[in-house]
Amino acid sequence: MPVPAVLMCALGAWGLRRDGAMWRDEIVTYDMAHRAPAALWATLRHVDVVHGLYYALMHLWFTAYEAVLGPGGLLGPAFGGAVGRTLGEDVVALRLPSLTAMTVAAAGVALLGNLLVGRRTGRWAGIAFVLLPPVQQYAQEGRSYALVCALVVWACYLLVRIAVHTRQAPGRSRRALWAGYAALMLTACLLHEFAALVLPVHGAALVLGRLPRRTLRTWALTVTGVLTGLAPLALYSTRQSDQLSWLMWPDPLQLLTFAILAATGIACSRARIRSRGPLGLRALGLPLLLLPTLLLFLLSHAEPAYVDRYVLSYMAGFALLAGAALARLLRPAGEDGQTGTRLRRRALALALAVAALLPVDIRLRMPVSRVDDGTAVAHAVRALAGPGDGLLFTPARRRVWVAAHPDAYRDLHDLALRRDPVASHTLYGTERSGDTVRDRMLTTPTGRLVVVGDGPDRPDDPNDQEIAKRTTLREAFVLCRSRAVHGGRVALYARAEVGCGGRRGR
Repeated sequence: MPVPAVLMCALGAWGLRRDGAMWRDEIVTYDMAHRAPAALWATLRHVDVVHGLYYALMHLWFTAYEAVLGPGGLLGPAFGGAVGRTLGEDVVALRLPSLTAMTVAAAGVALLGNLLVGRRTGRWAGIAFVLLPPVQQYAQEGRSYALVCALVVWACYLLVRIAVHTRQAPGRSRRALWAGYAALMLTACLLHEFAALVLPVHGAALVLGRLPRRTLRTWALTVTGVLTGLAPLALYSTRQSDQLSWLMWPDPLQLLTFAILAATGIACSRARIRSRGPLGLRALGLPLLLLPTLLLFLLSHAEPAYVDRYVLSYMAGFALLAGAALARLLRPAGEDGQTGTRLRRRALALALAVAALLPVDIRLRMPVSRVDDGTAVAHAVRALAGPGDGLLFTPARRRVWVAAHPDAYRDLHDLALRRDPVASHTLYGTERSGDTVRDRMLTTPTGRLVVVGDGPDRPDDPNDQEIAKRTTLREAFVLCRSRAVHGGRVALYARAEVGCGGRRGR
């Protein structure tokens, strides 16, 4: 379906650079994807193994991309070295795989609608999918969620194809389709474990479609194979479950978004829909819209794990139902009682609804739409710091910002750092003891410290190093200047006897 795919590509390309900004999760992607395979493997043994396959794929992507368009690449001179040496110089390479994946997902949603109901439904389903703000958001993000969404959508497409072929030719083998389905779902699950929450959706669709028991058994065996392939990763990742400690109760805005889409999708499902094959559009669309999010929400009662991007594919379920309703409401004049006046009114209402989303779409392409902005932090560091100044990160995990613009920190001395992230096989490096950090703060040659960290509204970490940083700053330093940036704060301190005079900035 070319229209949804072209529309997704166009909307995804609009503001893709986001003014050169990138947030902490994207910086982690860039950092991990640029580690040598041995270093990446060593890191995954300690942290972020759930994203290991994605980082490996991004490593291959960057290797190929830089070999062609990088400063020393095959076409680099012709394009002026389109790929920079740091993420801050060019974020297009980081986000292009997600944009491509979401374009493929939009085409898949359109084909699903076509297969389930008809061409008109497919086109409107694809367009509805593209216009959803979360779809546009993750099409422009250097993380795995768009890839997972695309794989799930195409796994749904193959499952519907299997159902159609089962009804048309009951005796024929469909091993190739089952193998494709298994490969897509296993890859999706290995990219993000919560993709497994889509498997109950497929089971529900087959049951609602009243497929033969033989098909249900084959699906069950296929799912068993997928879960068996996922099991080693799932078991190993439980050792790193403390990485989800930042999750608390689900974000009210995310819950509200789901509630609105769920209610609207259920209302759309009441439209008159004439499904083509054994699997009805409602049989797949409603479970895909509701089940993954509800299951994840239930899991969050045992241990907080709910983030809407973990089940992004529910957007495809909504799009299928909305597409069917739009195809019915905007059918041509003269068809099934449709009048020209009614058609124009409905088209105008749809145009106004799309226009109402425009402010949201514009904000998604601004740095403030994400949690923080590593580029803004780097600019503030350049403005406040001087060569030889000490550097502190509070908390230590904000050291991830360095990977975006290492040149901004190159002339500074990271006083707390014991081993850097690569050497320590971690995301943020390891730090010295609290007493050592205090001593190094008090003896830094310039007597000045650049402190990079969270804003004042964030809670303080209670560990030894962070307590030593805060206490020493309060007792022995004076605040000279500070800059609030999106998602953080950069401050310049000086020892009391040194004072705040002198030339600042670089």
